Amino acid sequence: MSKQTKYIFVTGGVMSGLGKGITAASLGKILTARGFSVNIQKLDQYLNFDAGTLNPAEHGEVYVTADGAETDLDLGHYERFIDRELDQSSSVMTGRILRQILDDERAGKYLGKTVQIIPHVTGEIQRHILEASHGFDVQITEIGGTVGDYEGLALVEAVRQLRQKVGAENVMYAHVVFVPYLGTSKEMKTKPAQNSVRGLREVGIQVDLLCVRSDNPLNEDAYEKLSLYCDVDPNAIVALPTVKTVYQVPLSMEQQGIGKVVCQRLGLVQRAAELENWSALVDSILRSKKIARIGLVAKYLSNEDTYKSVCEAIHAAGWYHSRNTEIVWIDAEELEADVSALQTVEGIVVPGGFGKRGVEGKIKAIEYARLNNLPFLGLCLGMQAAVIEFARNVAGLEGAHSTEFNPDTQYPVIDILPGQSGKNMGGTMRLGNYTAQVRPDSRTEQIYGVKKITERHRHRYEFNNEYAKKLSDAGLIFAAKSADNSLVEMIELDKHPFFVASQFHPEFLSRPNRPHPLFREFIGATIKNASYKPTANCKSNKRVLS
Repeated sequence: MSKQTKYIFVTGGVMSGLGKGITAASLGKILTARGFSVNIQKLDQYLNFDAGTLNPAEHGEVYVTADGAETDLDLGHYERFIDRELDQSSSVMTGRILRQILDDERAGKYLGKTVQIIPHVTGEIQRHILEASHGFDVQITEIGGTVGDYEGLALVEAVRQLRQKVGAENVMYAHVVFVPYLGTSKEMKTKPAQNSVRGLREVGIQVDLLCVRSDNPLNEDAYEKLSLYCDVDPNAIVALPTVKTVYQVPLSMEQQGIGKVVCQRLGLVQRAAELENWSALVDSILRSKKIARIGLVAKYLSNEDTYKSVCEAIHAAGWYHSRNTEIVWIDAEELEADVSALQTVEGIVVPGGFGKRGVEGKIKAIEYARLNNLPFLGLCLGMQAAVIEFARNVAGLEGAHSTEFNPDTQYPVIDILPGQSGKNMGGTMRLGNYTAQVRPDSRTEQIYGVKKITERHRHRYEFNNEYAKKLSDAGLIFAAKSADNSLVEMIELDKHPFFVASQFHPEFLSRPNRPHPLFREFIGATIKNASYKPTANCKSNKRVLS
């Protein structure tokens, strides 16, 4: 007889952006620290099939799982906290649910019955939850959006119904709310939270765990009101005030006894949580005083979540070296006219992206890093831009470019794979895990310490092998290639403090207490190279030893 999975459903109220993803990830952390197998899943309201075509400037980064799912950025939080690779089943958007229902209807699977929200849509949602939970001790499912959103009614109804299917003793509802502080009366206002909980009760859900976000410590009066009016045990109210680092949240929840509350509610064996390594990580974060200034040459600057995993990977690498990293946001477009902003940083990261805007600025940033011995790490488009810069300025291929940005370039050093052109957006990319062979005696081999690597991809264009000999003769090192030796996966330059770029996205495999080797060594090289300072107010590409 298979074991009964326990379910925790995480909803949010009052307003968006409260940190449901961090809350879900933290619950996962305190349960995995007790030895339970945990899976985490995100159900989103959007009618998109997946996150692949969402605008990152609005929705943040598109996170990619090992099996190639393009997902919401919350999956990055989940993986970093529970340190386990998730898959397609962990990210489900409403568009995917509806598409399956319509496909089934066209195939005659409903036998002529009227297709309705209940039971068909709710049933399909439940199927995704149950299938994802198979084999795990605990399934944590975060419901996207805010309670009261019309788009999310079917999701909320589905998880309400599920309590009857799997047994009330196996289901727990956690609700994240915000309690504001009103300066004029000097009091915390719990009414918005009360109303949010009432909204759940009106659809048949009684909150078991109330997670209270606030910018101030929660006082006793607020605890009492929330417990009374929300009908939640005081021991099941967890205060989540703003902290210096999100990695403090699992420790805070554990200190408030929430791990014991969850185990008691779900009938899980009470075990001690082994969080010593996590505590050491947080101590290291809070103790780190020295700063490493890293320039992130980006095109999406209105929403820092666009590069969330990159930023977390940079920070994690800094903590490894007992440094806090200050990420300096540099507008790639502005570099096209003036590179002086690069004089203020000690290392440069050029991340991935799509579209022509800002590409020339990224190329100039890479040229600056190459000429001035400034440590450089390129990611995906960052590698392609590095190839273009090298082809133009070292190999003598004037006007070299990617056909993504200039279809008529004379030297298409970056091009689309044969057979990919003409397909719909989202259907032409290399997604998820691919294995690569590392070049012996390369810097990349020194960094990884192995000859074979597996990394996650999300890109459409590739290095054009027709220019391999020309660029290699000019000094570009192809440091890793695909398993069949047909695709360039990494490049590097010799005799440089650090000049490495990857076609893949190493940030997706970085963990807060185990930084990815590429980021780890990049930050290490940046610290070592920090004695070099650019001359003040100099717009040239020359750096001098201070």
